[in-house]
Amino acid sequence: MQHLRPGDFADRLEFCKWLNDSRQLHHYILFTDEAQFNRDSVNNTHNSHVWADENPHTTVESNLQLSFSVRVWCAVLDEQLIGPFILEGRLTGEAYLRFLQEEFPRLLEDVPLNKRGHMYFQHDGAPLHSSREVRNFLNYRFPGRWIGRGSPHNWSARSPDLSPLDYCVWG
Repeated sequence: MQHLRPGDFADRLEFCKWLNDSRQLHHYILFTDEAQFNRDSVNNTHNSHVWADENPHTTVESNLQLSFSVRVWCAVLDEQLIGPFILEGRLTGEAYLRFLQEEFPRLLEDVPLNKRGHMYFQHDGAPLHSSREVRNFLNYRFPGRWIGRGSPHNWSARSPDLSPLDYCVWG
């Protein structure tokens, strides 16, 4: 489901060239992500894959609906960790927008104003991130300075591995 497709290389290359054009831009990108944890493990399932040539329909049994779990949002801006923040309830486009409008500004209070004014907001291509309301809010709050599906700077499909959170925070 998440393997790279032939067209993905060009999209990734275009994104990396844009990022490389400004040698200092990476200092201003707020990389964001969510992960789900339970008492047994981290369940960031959008990054969990089973690769098998023999049975491409392999499944992994889980009983997450029966166990305690918590969804956590976190971000990295340059060398600063922002969050974590616990996202309560079911995460939908509406709930994510409410988080961005109400909680996100409080999480940025320790970010210097000069950095906030030039900051690019990044999130992956999760469907809840690309609802019309979320895109409208990000276009207003970060005009021309956000990265994601339907954004001024498109986040390449099937590219969670471009985010430092997948390496440095979630493990």
